[in-house]
Amino acid sequence: MPAPEAPLQDDGGLTPVSAGWFVVNVAAARGVSHPTAGAYVPFDNREQPFPHYGINIHILQPGEPNALYHEESTQEDFLVLHGECLAIIEGEQRRLRRWDFVHCPPGTRHVFVGAGDGPCAILMTGARQEGATVHYPVEPLAEPYGATVPEPTDDPREAYAAAGWSREFTPGRLPWPPS
Repeated sequence: MPAPEAPLQDDGGLTPVSAGWFVVNVAAARGVSHPTAGAYVPFDNREQPFPHYGINIHILQPGEPNALYHEESTQEDFLVLHGECLAIIEGEQRRLRRWDFVHCPPGTRHVFVGAGDGPCAILMTGARQEGATVHYPVEPLAEPYGATVPEPTDDPREAYAAAGWSREFTPGRLPWPPS
């Protein structure tokens, strides 16, 4: 039986309301902004996430981290679509530019930070598996960006609370393409 088309709901931007296939333009999609971690367009719906992998486009201004420095028990991949960023990976810092691709096998410690003169857009994908784990180690290179924990932990809520990150996200359309 073919998969049905998922209807899109305008909730400050278009988002799917059920399982199924859909087409959405990034400029029309629902985005989410965070006071510390930039903004992103999650293509799935929090109430009904894609079961096999997560995918989003994250937009970072210079100096903004996308998350806290962490490692996951699942694979993640990243493609810089626009601008520049720093990748802090396994205690090393690399400057990335448009069309640079980063592959993180399970257990690779990493975080991305906006760099350059303007916004950076990164396509981010990651596997979703039952029983997947995450670990937040302390990383001195991530400290100037507020992107590390004061003490190692495996609990995401504890990590972000200890780092002083807000739990507030603001929905709405994001400017696309970034300028």
